[in-house]
Amino acid sequence: MSWPLIIIVLLVGLALVALEIVALPGGVSGIFGGILVVIGVWQTYAQYGSTAGNIVLIASIVVGIIMLTILMKSGTWKRFSLNEEIDGKTNVPDKSKIAVGSQGKSLTRLAPSGNALFGDDIVEVHSEGEFIDEGTAIEVTDIEGYKITVKKLNN
Repeated sequence: MSWPLIIIVLLVGLALVALEIVALPGGVSGIFGGILVVIGVWQTYAQYGSTAGNIVLIASIVVGIIMLTILMKSGTWKRFSLNEEIDGKTNVPDKSKIAVGSQGKSLTRLAPSGNALFGDDIVEVHSEGEFIDEGTAIEVTDIEGYKITVKKLNN
């Protein structure tokens, strides 16, 4: 194996290890990268002797440590991380508007969960097990934490 090919194998191996750390979790690219680095160092020993092999081995270790140091700095990760804020909220019933016995209308089919309208509030509700069609009058039977249980009103 010639010097340019050994250098390419080492660089591709180190790049795959870097990709494993930054973007491709799961181990496959890191394993292949490590194998390529080992093959590059092994071929250097085999083709060019122990002095060149030792130099390439030490250089690979130093480059790997420098690469890990750069990748582990927080500034590097900020480029890859999500900077958006999630402003959604969970189903928080307004206890002054929605309580056991409150009546409303299903906006979607409750199979067994869906959305319902109570006054001006649209909330996620769960039926007591039956399917309730869209537009059906419903009544709150239980509020447990964020889970609102309803039943169909018999009109």
